[in-house]
Formats: sequence, C-alpha cells, structure tokens
Amino acid sequence: MPYLIAAVVLIGLLSALNLVLTLALVRRLREQGAAHRGHAGPPMALGPGSQIGDFTATTTEGEPVSPADLPALVAFFSANCAPCHELAPRFAELTTGLPRLAVVTGDDPELVAVLSPAVRVVVEDHDGAVSSAFQNTWTPALYIVDGGHRVVAAGGRLEDLPIESPA
Repeated sequence: MPYLIAAVVLIGLLSALNLVLTLALVRRLREQGAAHRGHAGPPMALGPGSQIGDFTATTTEGEPVSPADLPALVAFFSANCAPCHELAPRFAELTTGLPRLAVVTGDDPELVAVLSPAVRVVVEDHDGAVSSAFQNTWTPALYIVDGGHRVVAAGGRLEDLPIESPA
C-alpha cells in the first residue's frame, strides 16, 4: 500500500510540474506572437537581394517583355483570386516612378481589362516564363526589381512595399 500512495503522489507532482511548464510555454508564445501580429505575407521564394531568372514574354498589346525592361514594379495576379481583384484597381491607379508590369495567370478577361489601360499586362499559365523567373507560386505577389535584376522588396500588399500609394 505505501508503494501505491508514493506512486500516486509522484504522478500528481509530475502532472503539476507539466501544467506549470505548459502554462509558461503558452505565455511565452503569446508574447512572441504579439510582437509578430502584422501581416505575414505570402510565401515568397525570392526576397530582397535575390536575382530573378531570365524570361521573355509578350504583353496583351504584343510588346516583348524581358529583364531588359527593368527596373519595374511587378505584380502577379491569378484568375478567381478575390484578393487579386481587390488589389488590381489600386495597382492600376498607382503612381510611382517605376514602370509597372502585371502578370495574370489563368483566363480572366475582367482582371486584364482593369489592369491593361495603365499597366503592361502579360497573360500566362501558372508555370509561365515570368512566373518561373520570379519562382512565384502565390498571388497576389508584388516585387520591386532594380536595373540589376535583383529584388529590392517583395510582399503581398502595396503596403508591404516601400512605395507611396495613392490615398
């Protein structure tokens, strides 16, 4: 009988210790989460400083596009993507000193129509030349690329980039 009592007391002490450690871990994770509560952003394969690959594409107006057309603000949109449809008009109205290139993956004439009056637009498949050069698998995705074909900034919203957007 004394062995049984000792075992129950030991299990109770270990359970209490486990509870205290778990509560401390939860508190620490909450503290760290509070510091990182901002927009996490899309999973970008190329971050600042990354070199983009080579590509050749044709815009909806029949103009060739390649890395020689950089620096630029490059955006990736896809068909049936609600956040893409929300961002597209803001991207089209954006006034920066950089040329803008929009890459639309999939068949979405409405999205192309919103972008094309003000932006050079390339329509391609998800594994198209421009998407492959940027290793882009997520939309919407935005990149600022310099003349050396390096990514200066990347994000999933205009607010993630160091540009001034119209109010």
